Amino acid sequence: MDRLDALRAFTLAVDRGSLSAAGRQLARSPASITRAIAALEDRLGAPLLVRTTRALKLTEAGERFLPTARRVLDELDVAEAAATATAGREPHGQLTVTAPVLFGSLHVRPLVESYLASHAGVRVRLLLLDRVVNLVDEGVDIAVRIAHLPDSALIATAVGAVRRLAVASPAYLARHGTPRKPADLAAHRCISSLGLTPSETWTFRRGRAIQVRVAPVLSVNHAESAIGAAAAGAGITCALSYQVADHLERGALVRLLPAFEPPPVPVQLVFPAAGARAAKVRAFLELATPRLRAALARPRGSR
Repeated sequence: MDRLDALRAFTLAVDRGSLSAAGRQLARSPASITRAIAALEDRLGAPLLVRTTRALKLTEAGERFLPTARRVLDELDVAEAAATATAGREPHGQLTVTAPVLFGSLHVRPLVESYLASHAGVRVRLLLLDRVVNLVDEGVDIAVRIAHLPDSALIATAVGAVRRLAVASPAYLARHGTPRKPADLAAHRCISSLGLTPSETWTFRRGRAIQVRVAPVLSVNHAESAIGAAAAGAGITCALSYQVADHLERGALVRLLPAFEPPPVPVQLVFPAAGARAAKVRAFLELATPRLRAALARPRGSR
């Protein structure tokens, strides 16, 4: 949180009577509010609040600082309202977007380039990370999630689905044969992508879950490397359909065991409810949603 956000956290904590209530108002975790106020106190060199299990109480320094904090925030609100009216609510400020590394490189980066070309008042921070980001704590406006999402305060917009596929190159299959059922993989050279198949047990489904024990000849921590090794003929790997769509389309890889594939996994744009009204967020969603839906619906190879 920046200094102005810290001022809002402080004044809301006083007004609402607790850190958790201030967090709900700002769509941030209580821990994030605590850190913001602690950082503010460090900068001022004085405690502002006394925290007990039942309530918050202003210190002497807090009582002196509170009117100043309120005045700064009031003046900022007035300035923003005037600027918004003048600009016709044109998107402005910094937009932070996160996505898985390969999906982001293939699909999100081009969207960001189009977005920047249309909105000169916005700066974009694009975080390509193969981990789940806490949007509130890490200050992220929009995330691409490829997963079934648990219930939460976040808003999700579905843009499509992907499947987990088993693939190999034609050259590999010519040398070693084509598996007809999951159990056949035990006799094949397998390549494990640790983000997707972290263990030596691969799961398939045909009415029920089918688990197969494999002995990978290669394990890598990056999907592109596993896919590249499979395309080079080193063995069979599992990948998400969008990751290998181009390889399947040009025949560099072959889809295996389609009757045993697990159910599709949704792809969603996720964002905190508190940020949904921001013009920069709405503009990105309006651009990204139809384009991602079109990209994920294209029958390239097999999505």
